[in-house]
Amino acid sequence: MWRAFWSWYERTYTLNISIALTLFLLQIVHLVWLFGAVVWTKLFGAPLFEFGAMHSFLIAVVDYTEIPAFISVSLIYINELRKGWDTKSVLYLALLNSQWLHLFWITDEIVVATLSGTVLVAIPAWLAWIAIGIDYLEVPVMVDMLMRFSRSIREKRVGEFLKTVRH
Repeated sequence: MWRAFWSWYERTYTLNISIALTLFLLQIVHLVWLFGAVVWTKLFGAPLFEFGAMHSFLIAVVDYTEIPAFISVSLIYINELRKGWDTKSVLYLALLNSQWLHLFWITDEIVVATLSGTVLVAIPAWLAWIAIGIDYLEVPVMVDMLMRFSRSIREKRVGEFLKTVRH
């Protein structure tokens, strides 16, 4: 069963990386919000920009695309590691999956409340900054995903998928 899954995954690599990349690049919206509304406010006393209710809702929706993005991007690195040890894949897999700590333990809401001083019981400020740093650990992985996508297009790996669709 696993062999069949990984065989399919290899045949549809460009499609899989396209989906993973799209989901993952949505996180740029979240990172921009985090910088402009949270970090900037803490450093300079006022946000770089402010979002209304609709924008906040969209940020929340984008934030929930993190879960399928983490899973789909992790599969790319797991697939690489199936073929043999690769330090870069292990590093990027670790950077990516450190996000789970932030996602389920030190959420954005806790970070914002801690840094703004709006809660009675908060985490230490240094831990909030670590959580923010964890969020930005996905940037090198995003760059790697863009490079992998570009390489798959240059190598015409999309043709492998199209051949299987036609037959």
